[in-house]
Amino acid sequence: MSSQDERFQAAAHDPAGSSTDDGMTWWYRWLCRIAGVLGGMSCAFAGLWNCVTINPLNIAAGVWMMLNAFVLFLCEAPFCCQFIEFANAVSARADKLRPWQKAAFYCGMAVFPVMLSLTLTTLFGNAIAFATGVLYGLSALGKKGDAISYARIHQQQKQMDEEKLTGALEGQA
Repeated sequence: MSSQDERFQAAAHDPAGSSTDDGMTWWYRWLCRIAGVLGGMSCAFAGLWNCVTINPLNIAAGVWMMLNAFVLFLCEAPFCCQFIEFANAVSARADKLRPWQKAAFYCGMAVFPVMLSLTLTTLFGNAIAFATGVLYGLSALGKKGDAISYARIHQQQKQMDEEKLTGALEGQA
């Protein structure tokens, strides 16, 4: 067995290295990945279109959008960047980030070109990349509670309010 196979098996059996403790379901994780790939594609095409101009701020925003596309592909779909040696290492490191960290990073990356040059191309080109950050941000909030626990909390709160009200009325009499 080669050393690369040993490292792969060690990483596969390492529970600390896995990101299953972030509370995301498998379908939501895939939704975030697909949104990241679509965001990368929209950033790449819009960035290229944005560079076909004579305005230097549009060119800078277009270059930044293409850089965003590269980072999104690198983090969310490293198989698209097989020609780059460090793609799998960057993707593994990005998978270890918490969802709120990914959300802040992706949203920040998507807002910067819009701040450079506020055009429809930059808005629509970065919209899906920003939406990817929003999806990760929503996953950082956690799972929604069930109706039974909400009803129980509401009942306890209602009961406490009634006790305070009766206590206040008894104190007045």
